[in-house]
Amino acid sequence: MDSLQIGSYYFSSRLILGTGKFSNSTVMLDAVRASGAQLVTVALRRFNREQAEDDLFGPLSEIEGVTLMPNTSGASTAAEAVRAAHIARELSGSPFIKVEIHPNPQHLMPDPIETFEAARILVQDGFLVMPYIAADPVLAKRLEEIGCASVMPLGSAIGSGQGLATSEMLNIIIRESGIPVIVDAGLRSPSEAAHAMEMGCEAVLVNSAIAVAGDPPAMAEAFAEGVKAGRKAFRAGLMQRSGSAIATSPLTFLGS
Repeated sequence: MDSLQIGSYYFSSRLILGTGKFSNSTVMLDAVRASGAQLVTVALRRFNREQAEDDLFGPLSEIEGVTLMPNTSGASTAAEAVRAAHIARELSGSPFIKVEIHPNPQHLMPDPIETFEAARILVQDGFLVMPYIAADPVLAKRLEEIGCASVMPLGSAIGSGQGLATSEMLNIIIRESGIPVIVDAGLRSPSEAAHAMEMGCEAVLVNSAIAVAGDPPAMAEAFAEGVKAGRKAFRAGLMQRSGSAIATSPLTFLGS
């Protein structure tokens, strides 16, 4: 079985869903079900058992086969991210944490120094740490060396829909990584998700492209199909590129 392994956990789906930006929680839940995603990320501020209209933890927990991956979105320092991670684990019981630290709201780029420090602490605290980072091969390797369960480099800026703008750096990260590489942020279409999988990524995380689609559940299903197709193509082995045409049939007629 071709499963995604993160730590000691195995998932048959390689599409991870974010839960922000949806018009309402009903649409979000329908999209999660349609996607078949088994790992779903939720910001700590959406763990609100006292206000049902603002709580995603409860409804998501009721979907069979879904594992929650709390994230530290909103944190601007390592200390804030560590504190959020511990609260999230206490509330959800999940060992997963997506470390997400972007102090500048103008570009939302992840802070490499604070991310590394938070990841270092949380690994020691027993979390399965999945840091969101820029497509930086050096940082990705350092995070692997301190025990992160995966690295999550961006394809392009959060919510930008610019696709795999970082593909050259992603290729280096994939080639050198001994842990799952999961593209997170910037994907706009299922074909881009398929491309990421063809490159050798272990999974993709998608939020905005599904949440703001005209029909989010249908788009979630389309992304799931794109991820499956890309993974199959990667495992089958893509043909090598050539700088010139290569005939697929003889160029001479047998009777000549």
